[in-house]
Amino acid sequence: MIKVTLKDGSIIEVEKGTKVSEIAKSLSQGLYKKALSAKINGKRSELMAEINEDCELEILTFEDEDGKWTLRHTGSHILAQAVKRLYPKVKLAIGPAIENGFYYDFEADFSFTPEILEKIEKEMQKIIKEDLVLERFELPRSEAIEYVRNKDEDYKVELIQDLPEDSIISFYKQGEFVDLCAGPHVPSTKKVKSVKLLSLAGAYWRGDEKKKMLQRIYGTAFSKQSELEAYLNMLEEAKKRDHRKIGKELGLFAMHEEGPGFPFFYPKGMVLRNLLEDYWREVHRKSGYDEIKTPIILSESLWHQSGHWDHYKENMYFTKIDEEDFAIKPMNCPGSILVYKDGMHSYKELPIRLAELGLVHRHELSGALHGLMRVRCFTQDDAHIFMTKEQITDEVVDVIKLIDDFYKKFGFDYFVELSTRPENSMGSDEDWELATSGLKSALDKAGLKYKINEGDGAFYGPKIDFHLRDCIGRTWQCGTVQLDFQMPERFDISYIGADSEKHRPVMVHRVVFGSIERFIGILIEHFAGAFPTWLSPVQVKVLPISEKFHDYAKEVEKQLKEKDIRVETDFRAEKIGYKIREGRMERVPYLLIVGEKEVENNEVSVRSRKNGDEGVSSLDSFIEKIQKEVKTKENYLVQS
Repeated sequence: MIKVTLKDGSIIEVEKGTKVSEIAKSLSQGLYKKALSAKINGKRSELMAEINEDCELEILTFEDEDGKWTLRHTGSHILAQAVKRLYPKVKLAIGPAIENGFYYDFEADFSFTPEILEKIEKEMQKIIKEDLVLERFELPRSEAIEYVRNKDEDYKVELIQDLPEDSIISFYKQGEFVDLCAGPHVPSTKKVKSVKLLSLAGAYWRGDEKKKMLQRIYGTAFSKQSELEAYLNMLEEAKKRDHRKIGKELGLFAMHEEGPGFPFFYPKGMVLRNLLEDYWREVHRKSGYDEIKTPIILSESLWHQSGHWDHYKENMYFTKIDEEDFAIKPMNCPGSILVYKDGMHSYKELPIRLAELGLVHRHELSGALHGLMRVRCFTQDDAHIFMTKEQITDEVVDVIKLIDDFYKKFGFDYFVELSTRPENSMGSDEDWELATSGLKSALDKAGLKYKINEGDGAFYGPKIDFHLRDCIGRTWQCGTVQLDFQMPERFDISYIGADSEKHRPVMVHRVVFGSIERFIGILIEHFAGAFPTWLSPVQVKVLPISEKFHDYAKEVEKQLKEKDIRVETDFRAEKIGYKIREGRMERVPYLLIVGEKEVENNEVSVRSRKNGDEGVSSLDSFIEKIQKEVKTKENYLVQS
C-alpha cells in the first residue's frame, strides 16, 4: 500500500497505481466534482496521474491558484483547437496560462477581427460541450520533430529542436486536436465551463523584435458563468478607472512620442508626487533611515562586479564618456554599497539604513509599455540596510511593520509571497538556506500569512513580495524585501565586530512604493482620480455665483492659501450649476459656493465630494475641518 499525506496533514493508504481522481472521489463527492488538478510533492500534476509511491497530495479546485492555472491552460488549448477547426492553415506558436486568463499566438495570412473572435468563441463553446477527454502521450525527440513537421507546425518544430537530444516530448490530444505541451490539464474540455475571448495584440515570436510578428488572442476561463460575469464587470470598471485616461483629464501626467516610456509629470501631477515623497521621507526619518542620492550613470565595471551584467545587461542602457564605458543604472544597490564602503564601520553602528529615491532606467520592449505601470525610467524608493546576521529577523520584522503601516494609510490590504532561489542565481547553498530561513522567521514573528513562490527570488537572494489589492479586487506587486549575502561578498564590504576583527555584513534591499510612477498609476485607478483630501492636487475650488462676488471669492482663496490649503477659484462667466458639475468632474474634494448671503454673513456654502451639500459654514470652521482631515490623512473611497 502507498501512504498519501493530504493537505491537512492526515495520511491515507491507497493501492499502487490509484489515480488522483479516485482519491478525490473517495474523500468527498463534492471535492471530486470541483477538482481540476493536483499537486504531488509540490509539483503540478493531473487528476489522471497515478500514485506509485509515498507522497504529499493536494487536490486543487478553482479556488486554488494552481487550479485556476490548469483550467485556463486547458482554455488555451480549446482556443487553438477552435482556430484550427475554422482555419486549418493557421500555424500554432505558444499558448500559456497567465494571470487572470490565457493567450495563444498564431501565424495567419489574414487579420483576426472582432467578428472572427466571435466565431472562434462559439466554436470553443461547442468544444466544451463535446466533453473531449485530454489524453497525454510522449515521443522521443526525433519522433516528436517528425510528428509536428508532418503537421506543418514550424514553430513547434523549433521549440522541440531547442530541447536536449535525449528529451522525451509530451503532447496532449483532445478529439482530433493535438498540441505540444508539458501540461498539466483538466480531465476534459467540459470542466472549462465559461470562456470569453477578450482582446487581440501583436507579439514577436519568442519576444524577439527581429523575428516574425504573430497575432495573439487573449481570453479567460472560469468554472462558473457567474464568476466570468463578475470578472467582465470588473474589467468594465477598470476601463473607467484607466489611469492614462484619468491622468490626462486631471492634468497629472502625459506620455509623448518624443519619449516613449518616459513619463512627463505636469504641475498637478507633481503636487501628488511631492506629497507622496514627503510622506515617504517623514515615515523613513521616524524609522531611523538616512537619505542618500547616488548618480544615475556609473562605470560599466561596477555592474560586472555587482553581477547585474551577467543577469540584467539586456535591460540596461549604455554610454561612453571620455572613451570609457558607462551604464545608466537599472538599480540603486551598487551606489548604496559604495556609500557604505566609503568608511569603516563598527558593529555598534549596525544596522545602517540608507534610503534613496533613485531614478533608474530599464529597457522595455515598446509593446510592453503601459502608461505609468510599465515605463523605461522610474523612481525606486529604495533602502539598503546593512546588518549583522543576528539582526536579520528583527530588522526584517521592522521593515514589514513599516510597509504594513504605509499601505494602510492608503486604504490597501495585501497578501504576501515568499520567493525562493531561482535557477539562475549566485551564492552558496548555505547562504541561500540562511537567507530563506531568516525571511521565514521574520514573517512568522510578524504574524503574516504567506505563500511560497518557488524559484522566483532575485538572482542574489530570496525575497518577500507584497501584493496590494485595490477597491475592485485587482492585485499589484509593489513592496519587496530581499535578503542578500552575495553583494556584500562581491564588493568586499565589512564591519569591525566586538572581537575587533572584520566581519561581512548582511544586506537587505527593500522598497515600499516599488516605483513611485507605478504607485501613482495604482492610486489613480484605486481612487478613480477622487483622491482623499490630503492627496488631492486641488483640495478646494471656490465658485462665485457671479462677477460681483469675485472680490469675496479672492479673499476666501487668499485665506485658504495662507493656511496651506490648495485652492483654485473659477472666475468664468458660467452658471453656478455648470461650475459645480465641472468641479465634480475634476474630483475636487470641496466646492465652496459664494453669493450674496455668504458675503453678508462672512460664510461659505460647502459641497463635499463625499457628502454632497453640507450647508453653510464660517470660513474659520471650514479651514479647521479641512486641516484636521489633512493632518490625520483621512482616507475614503467615493463612487467613480
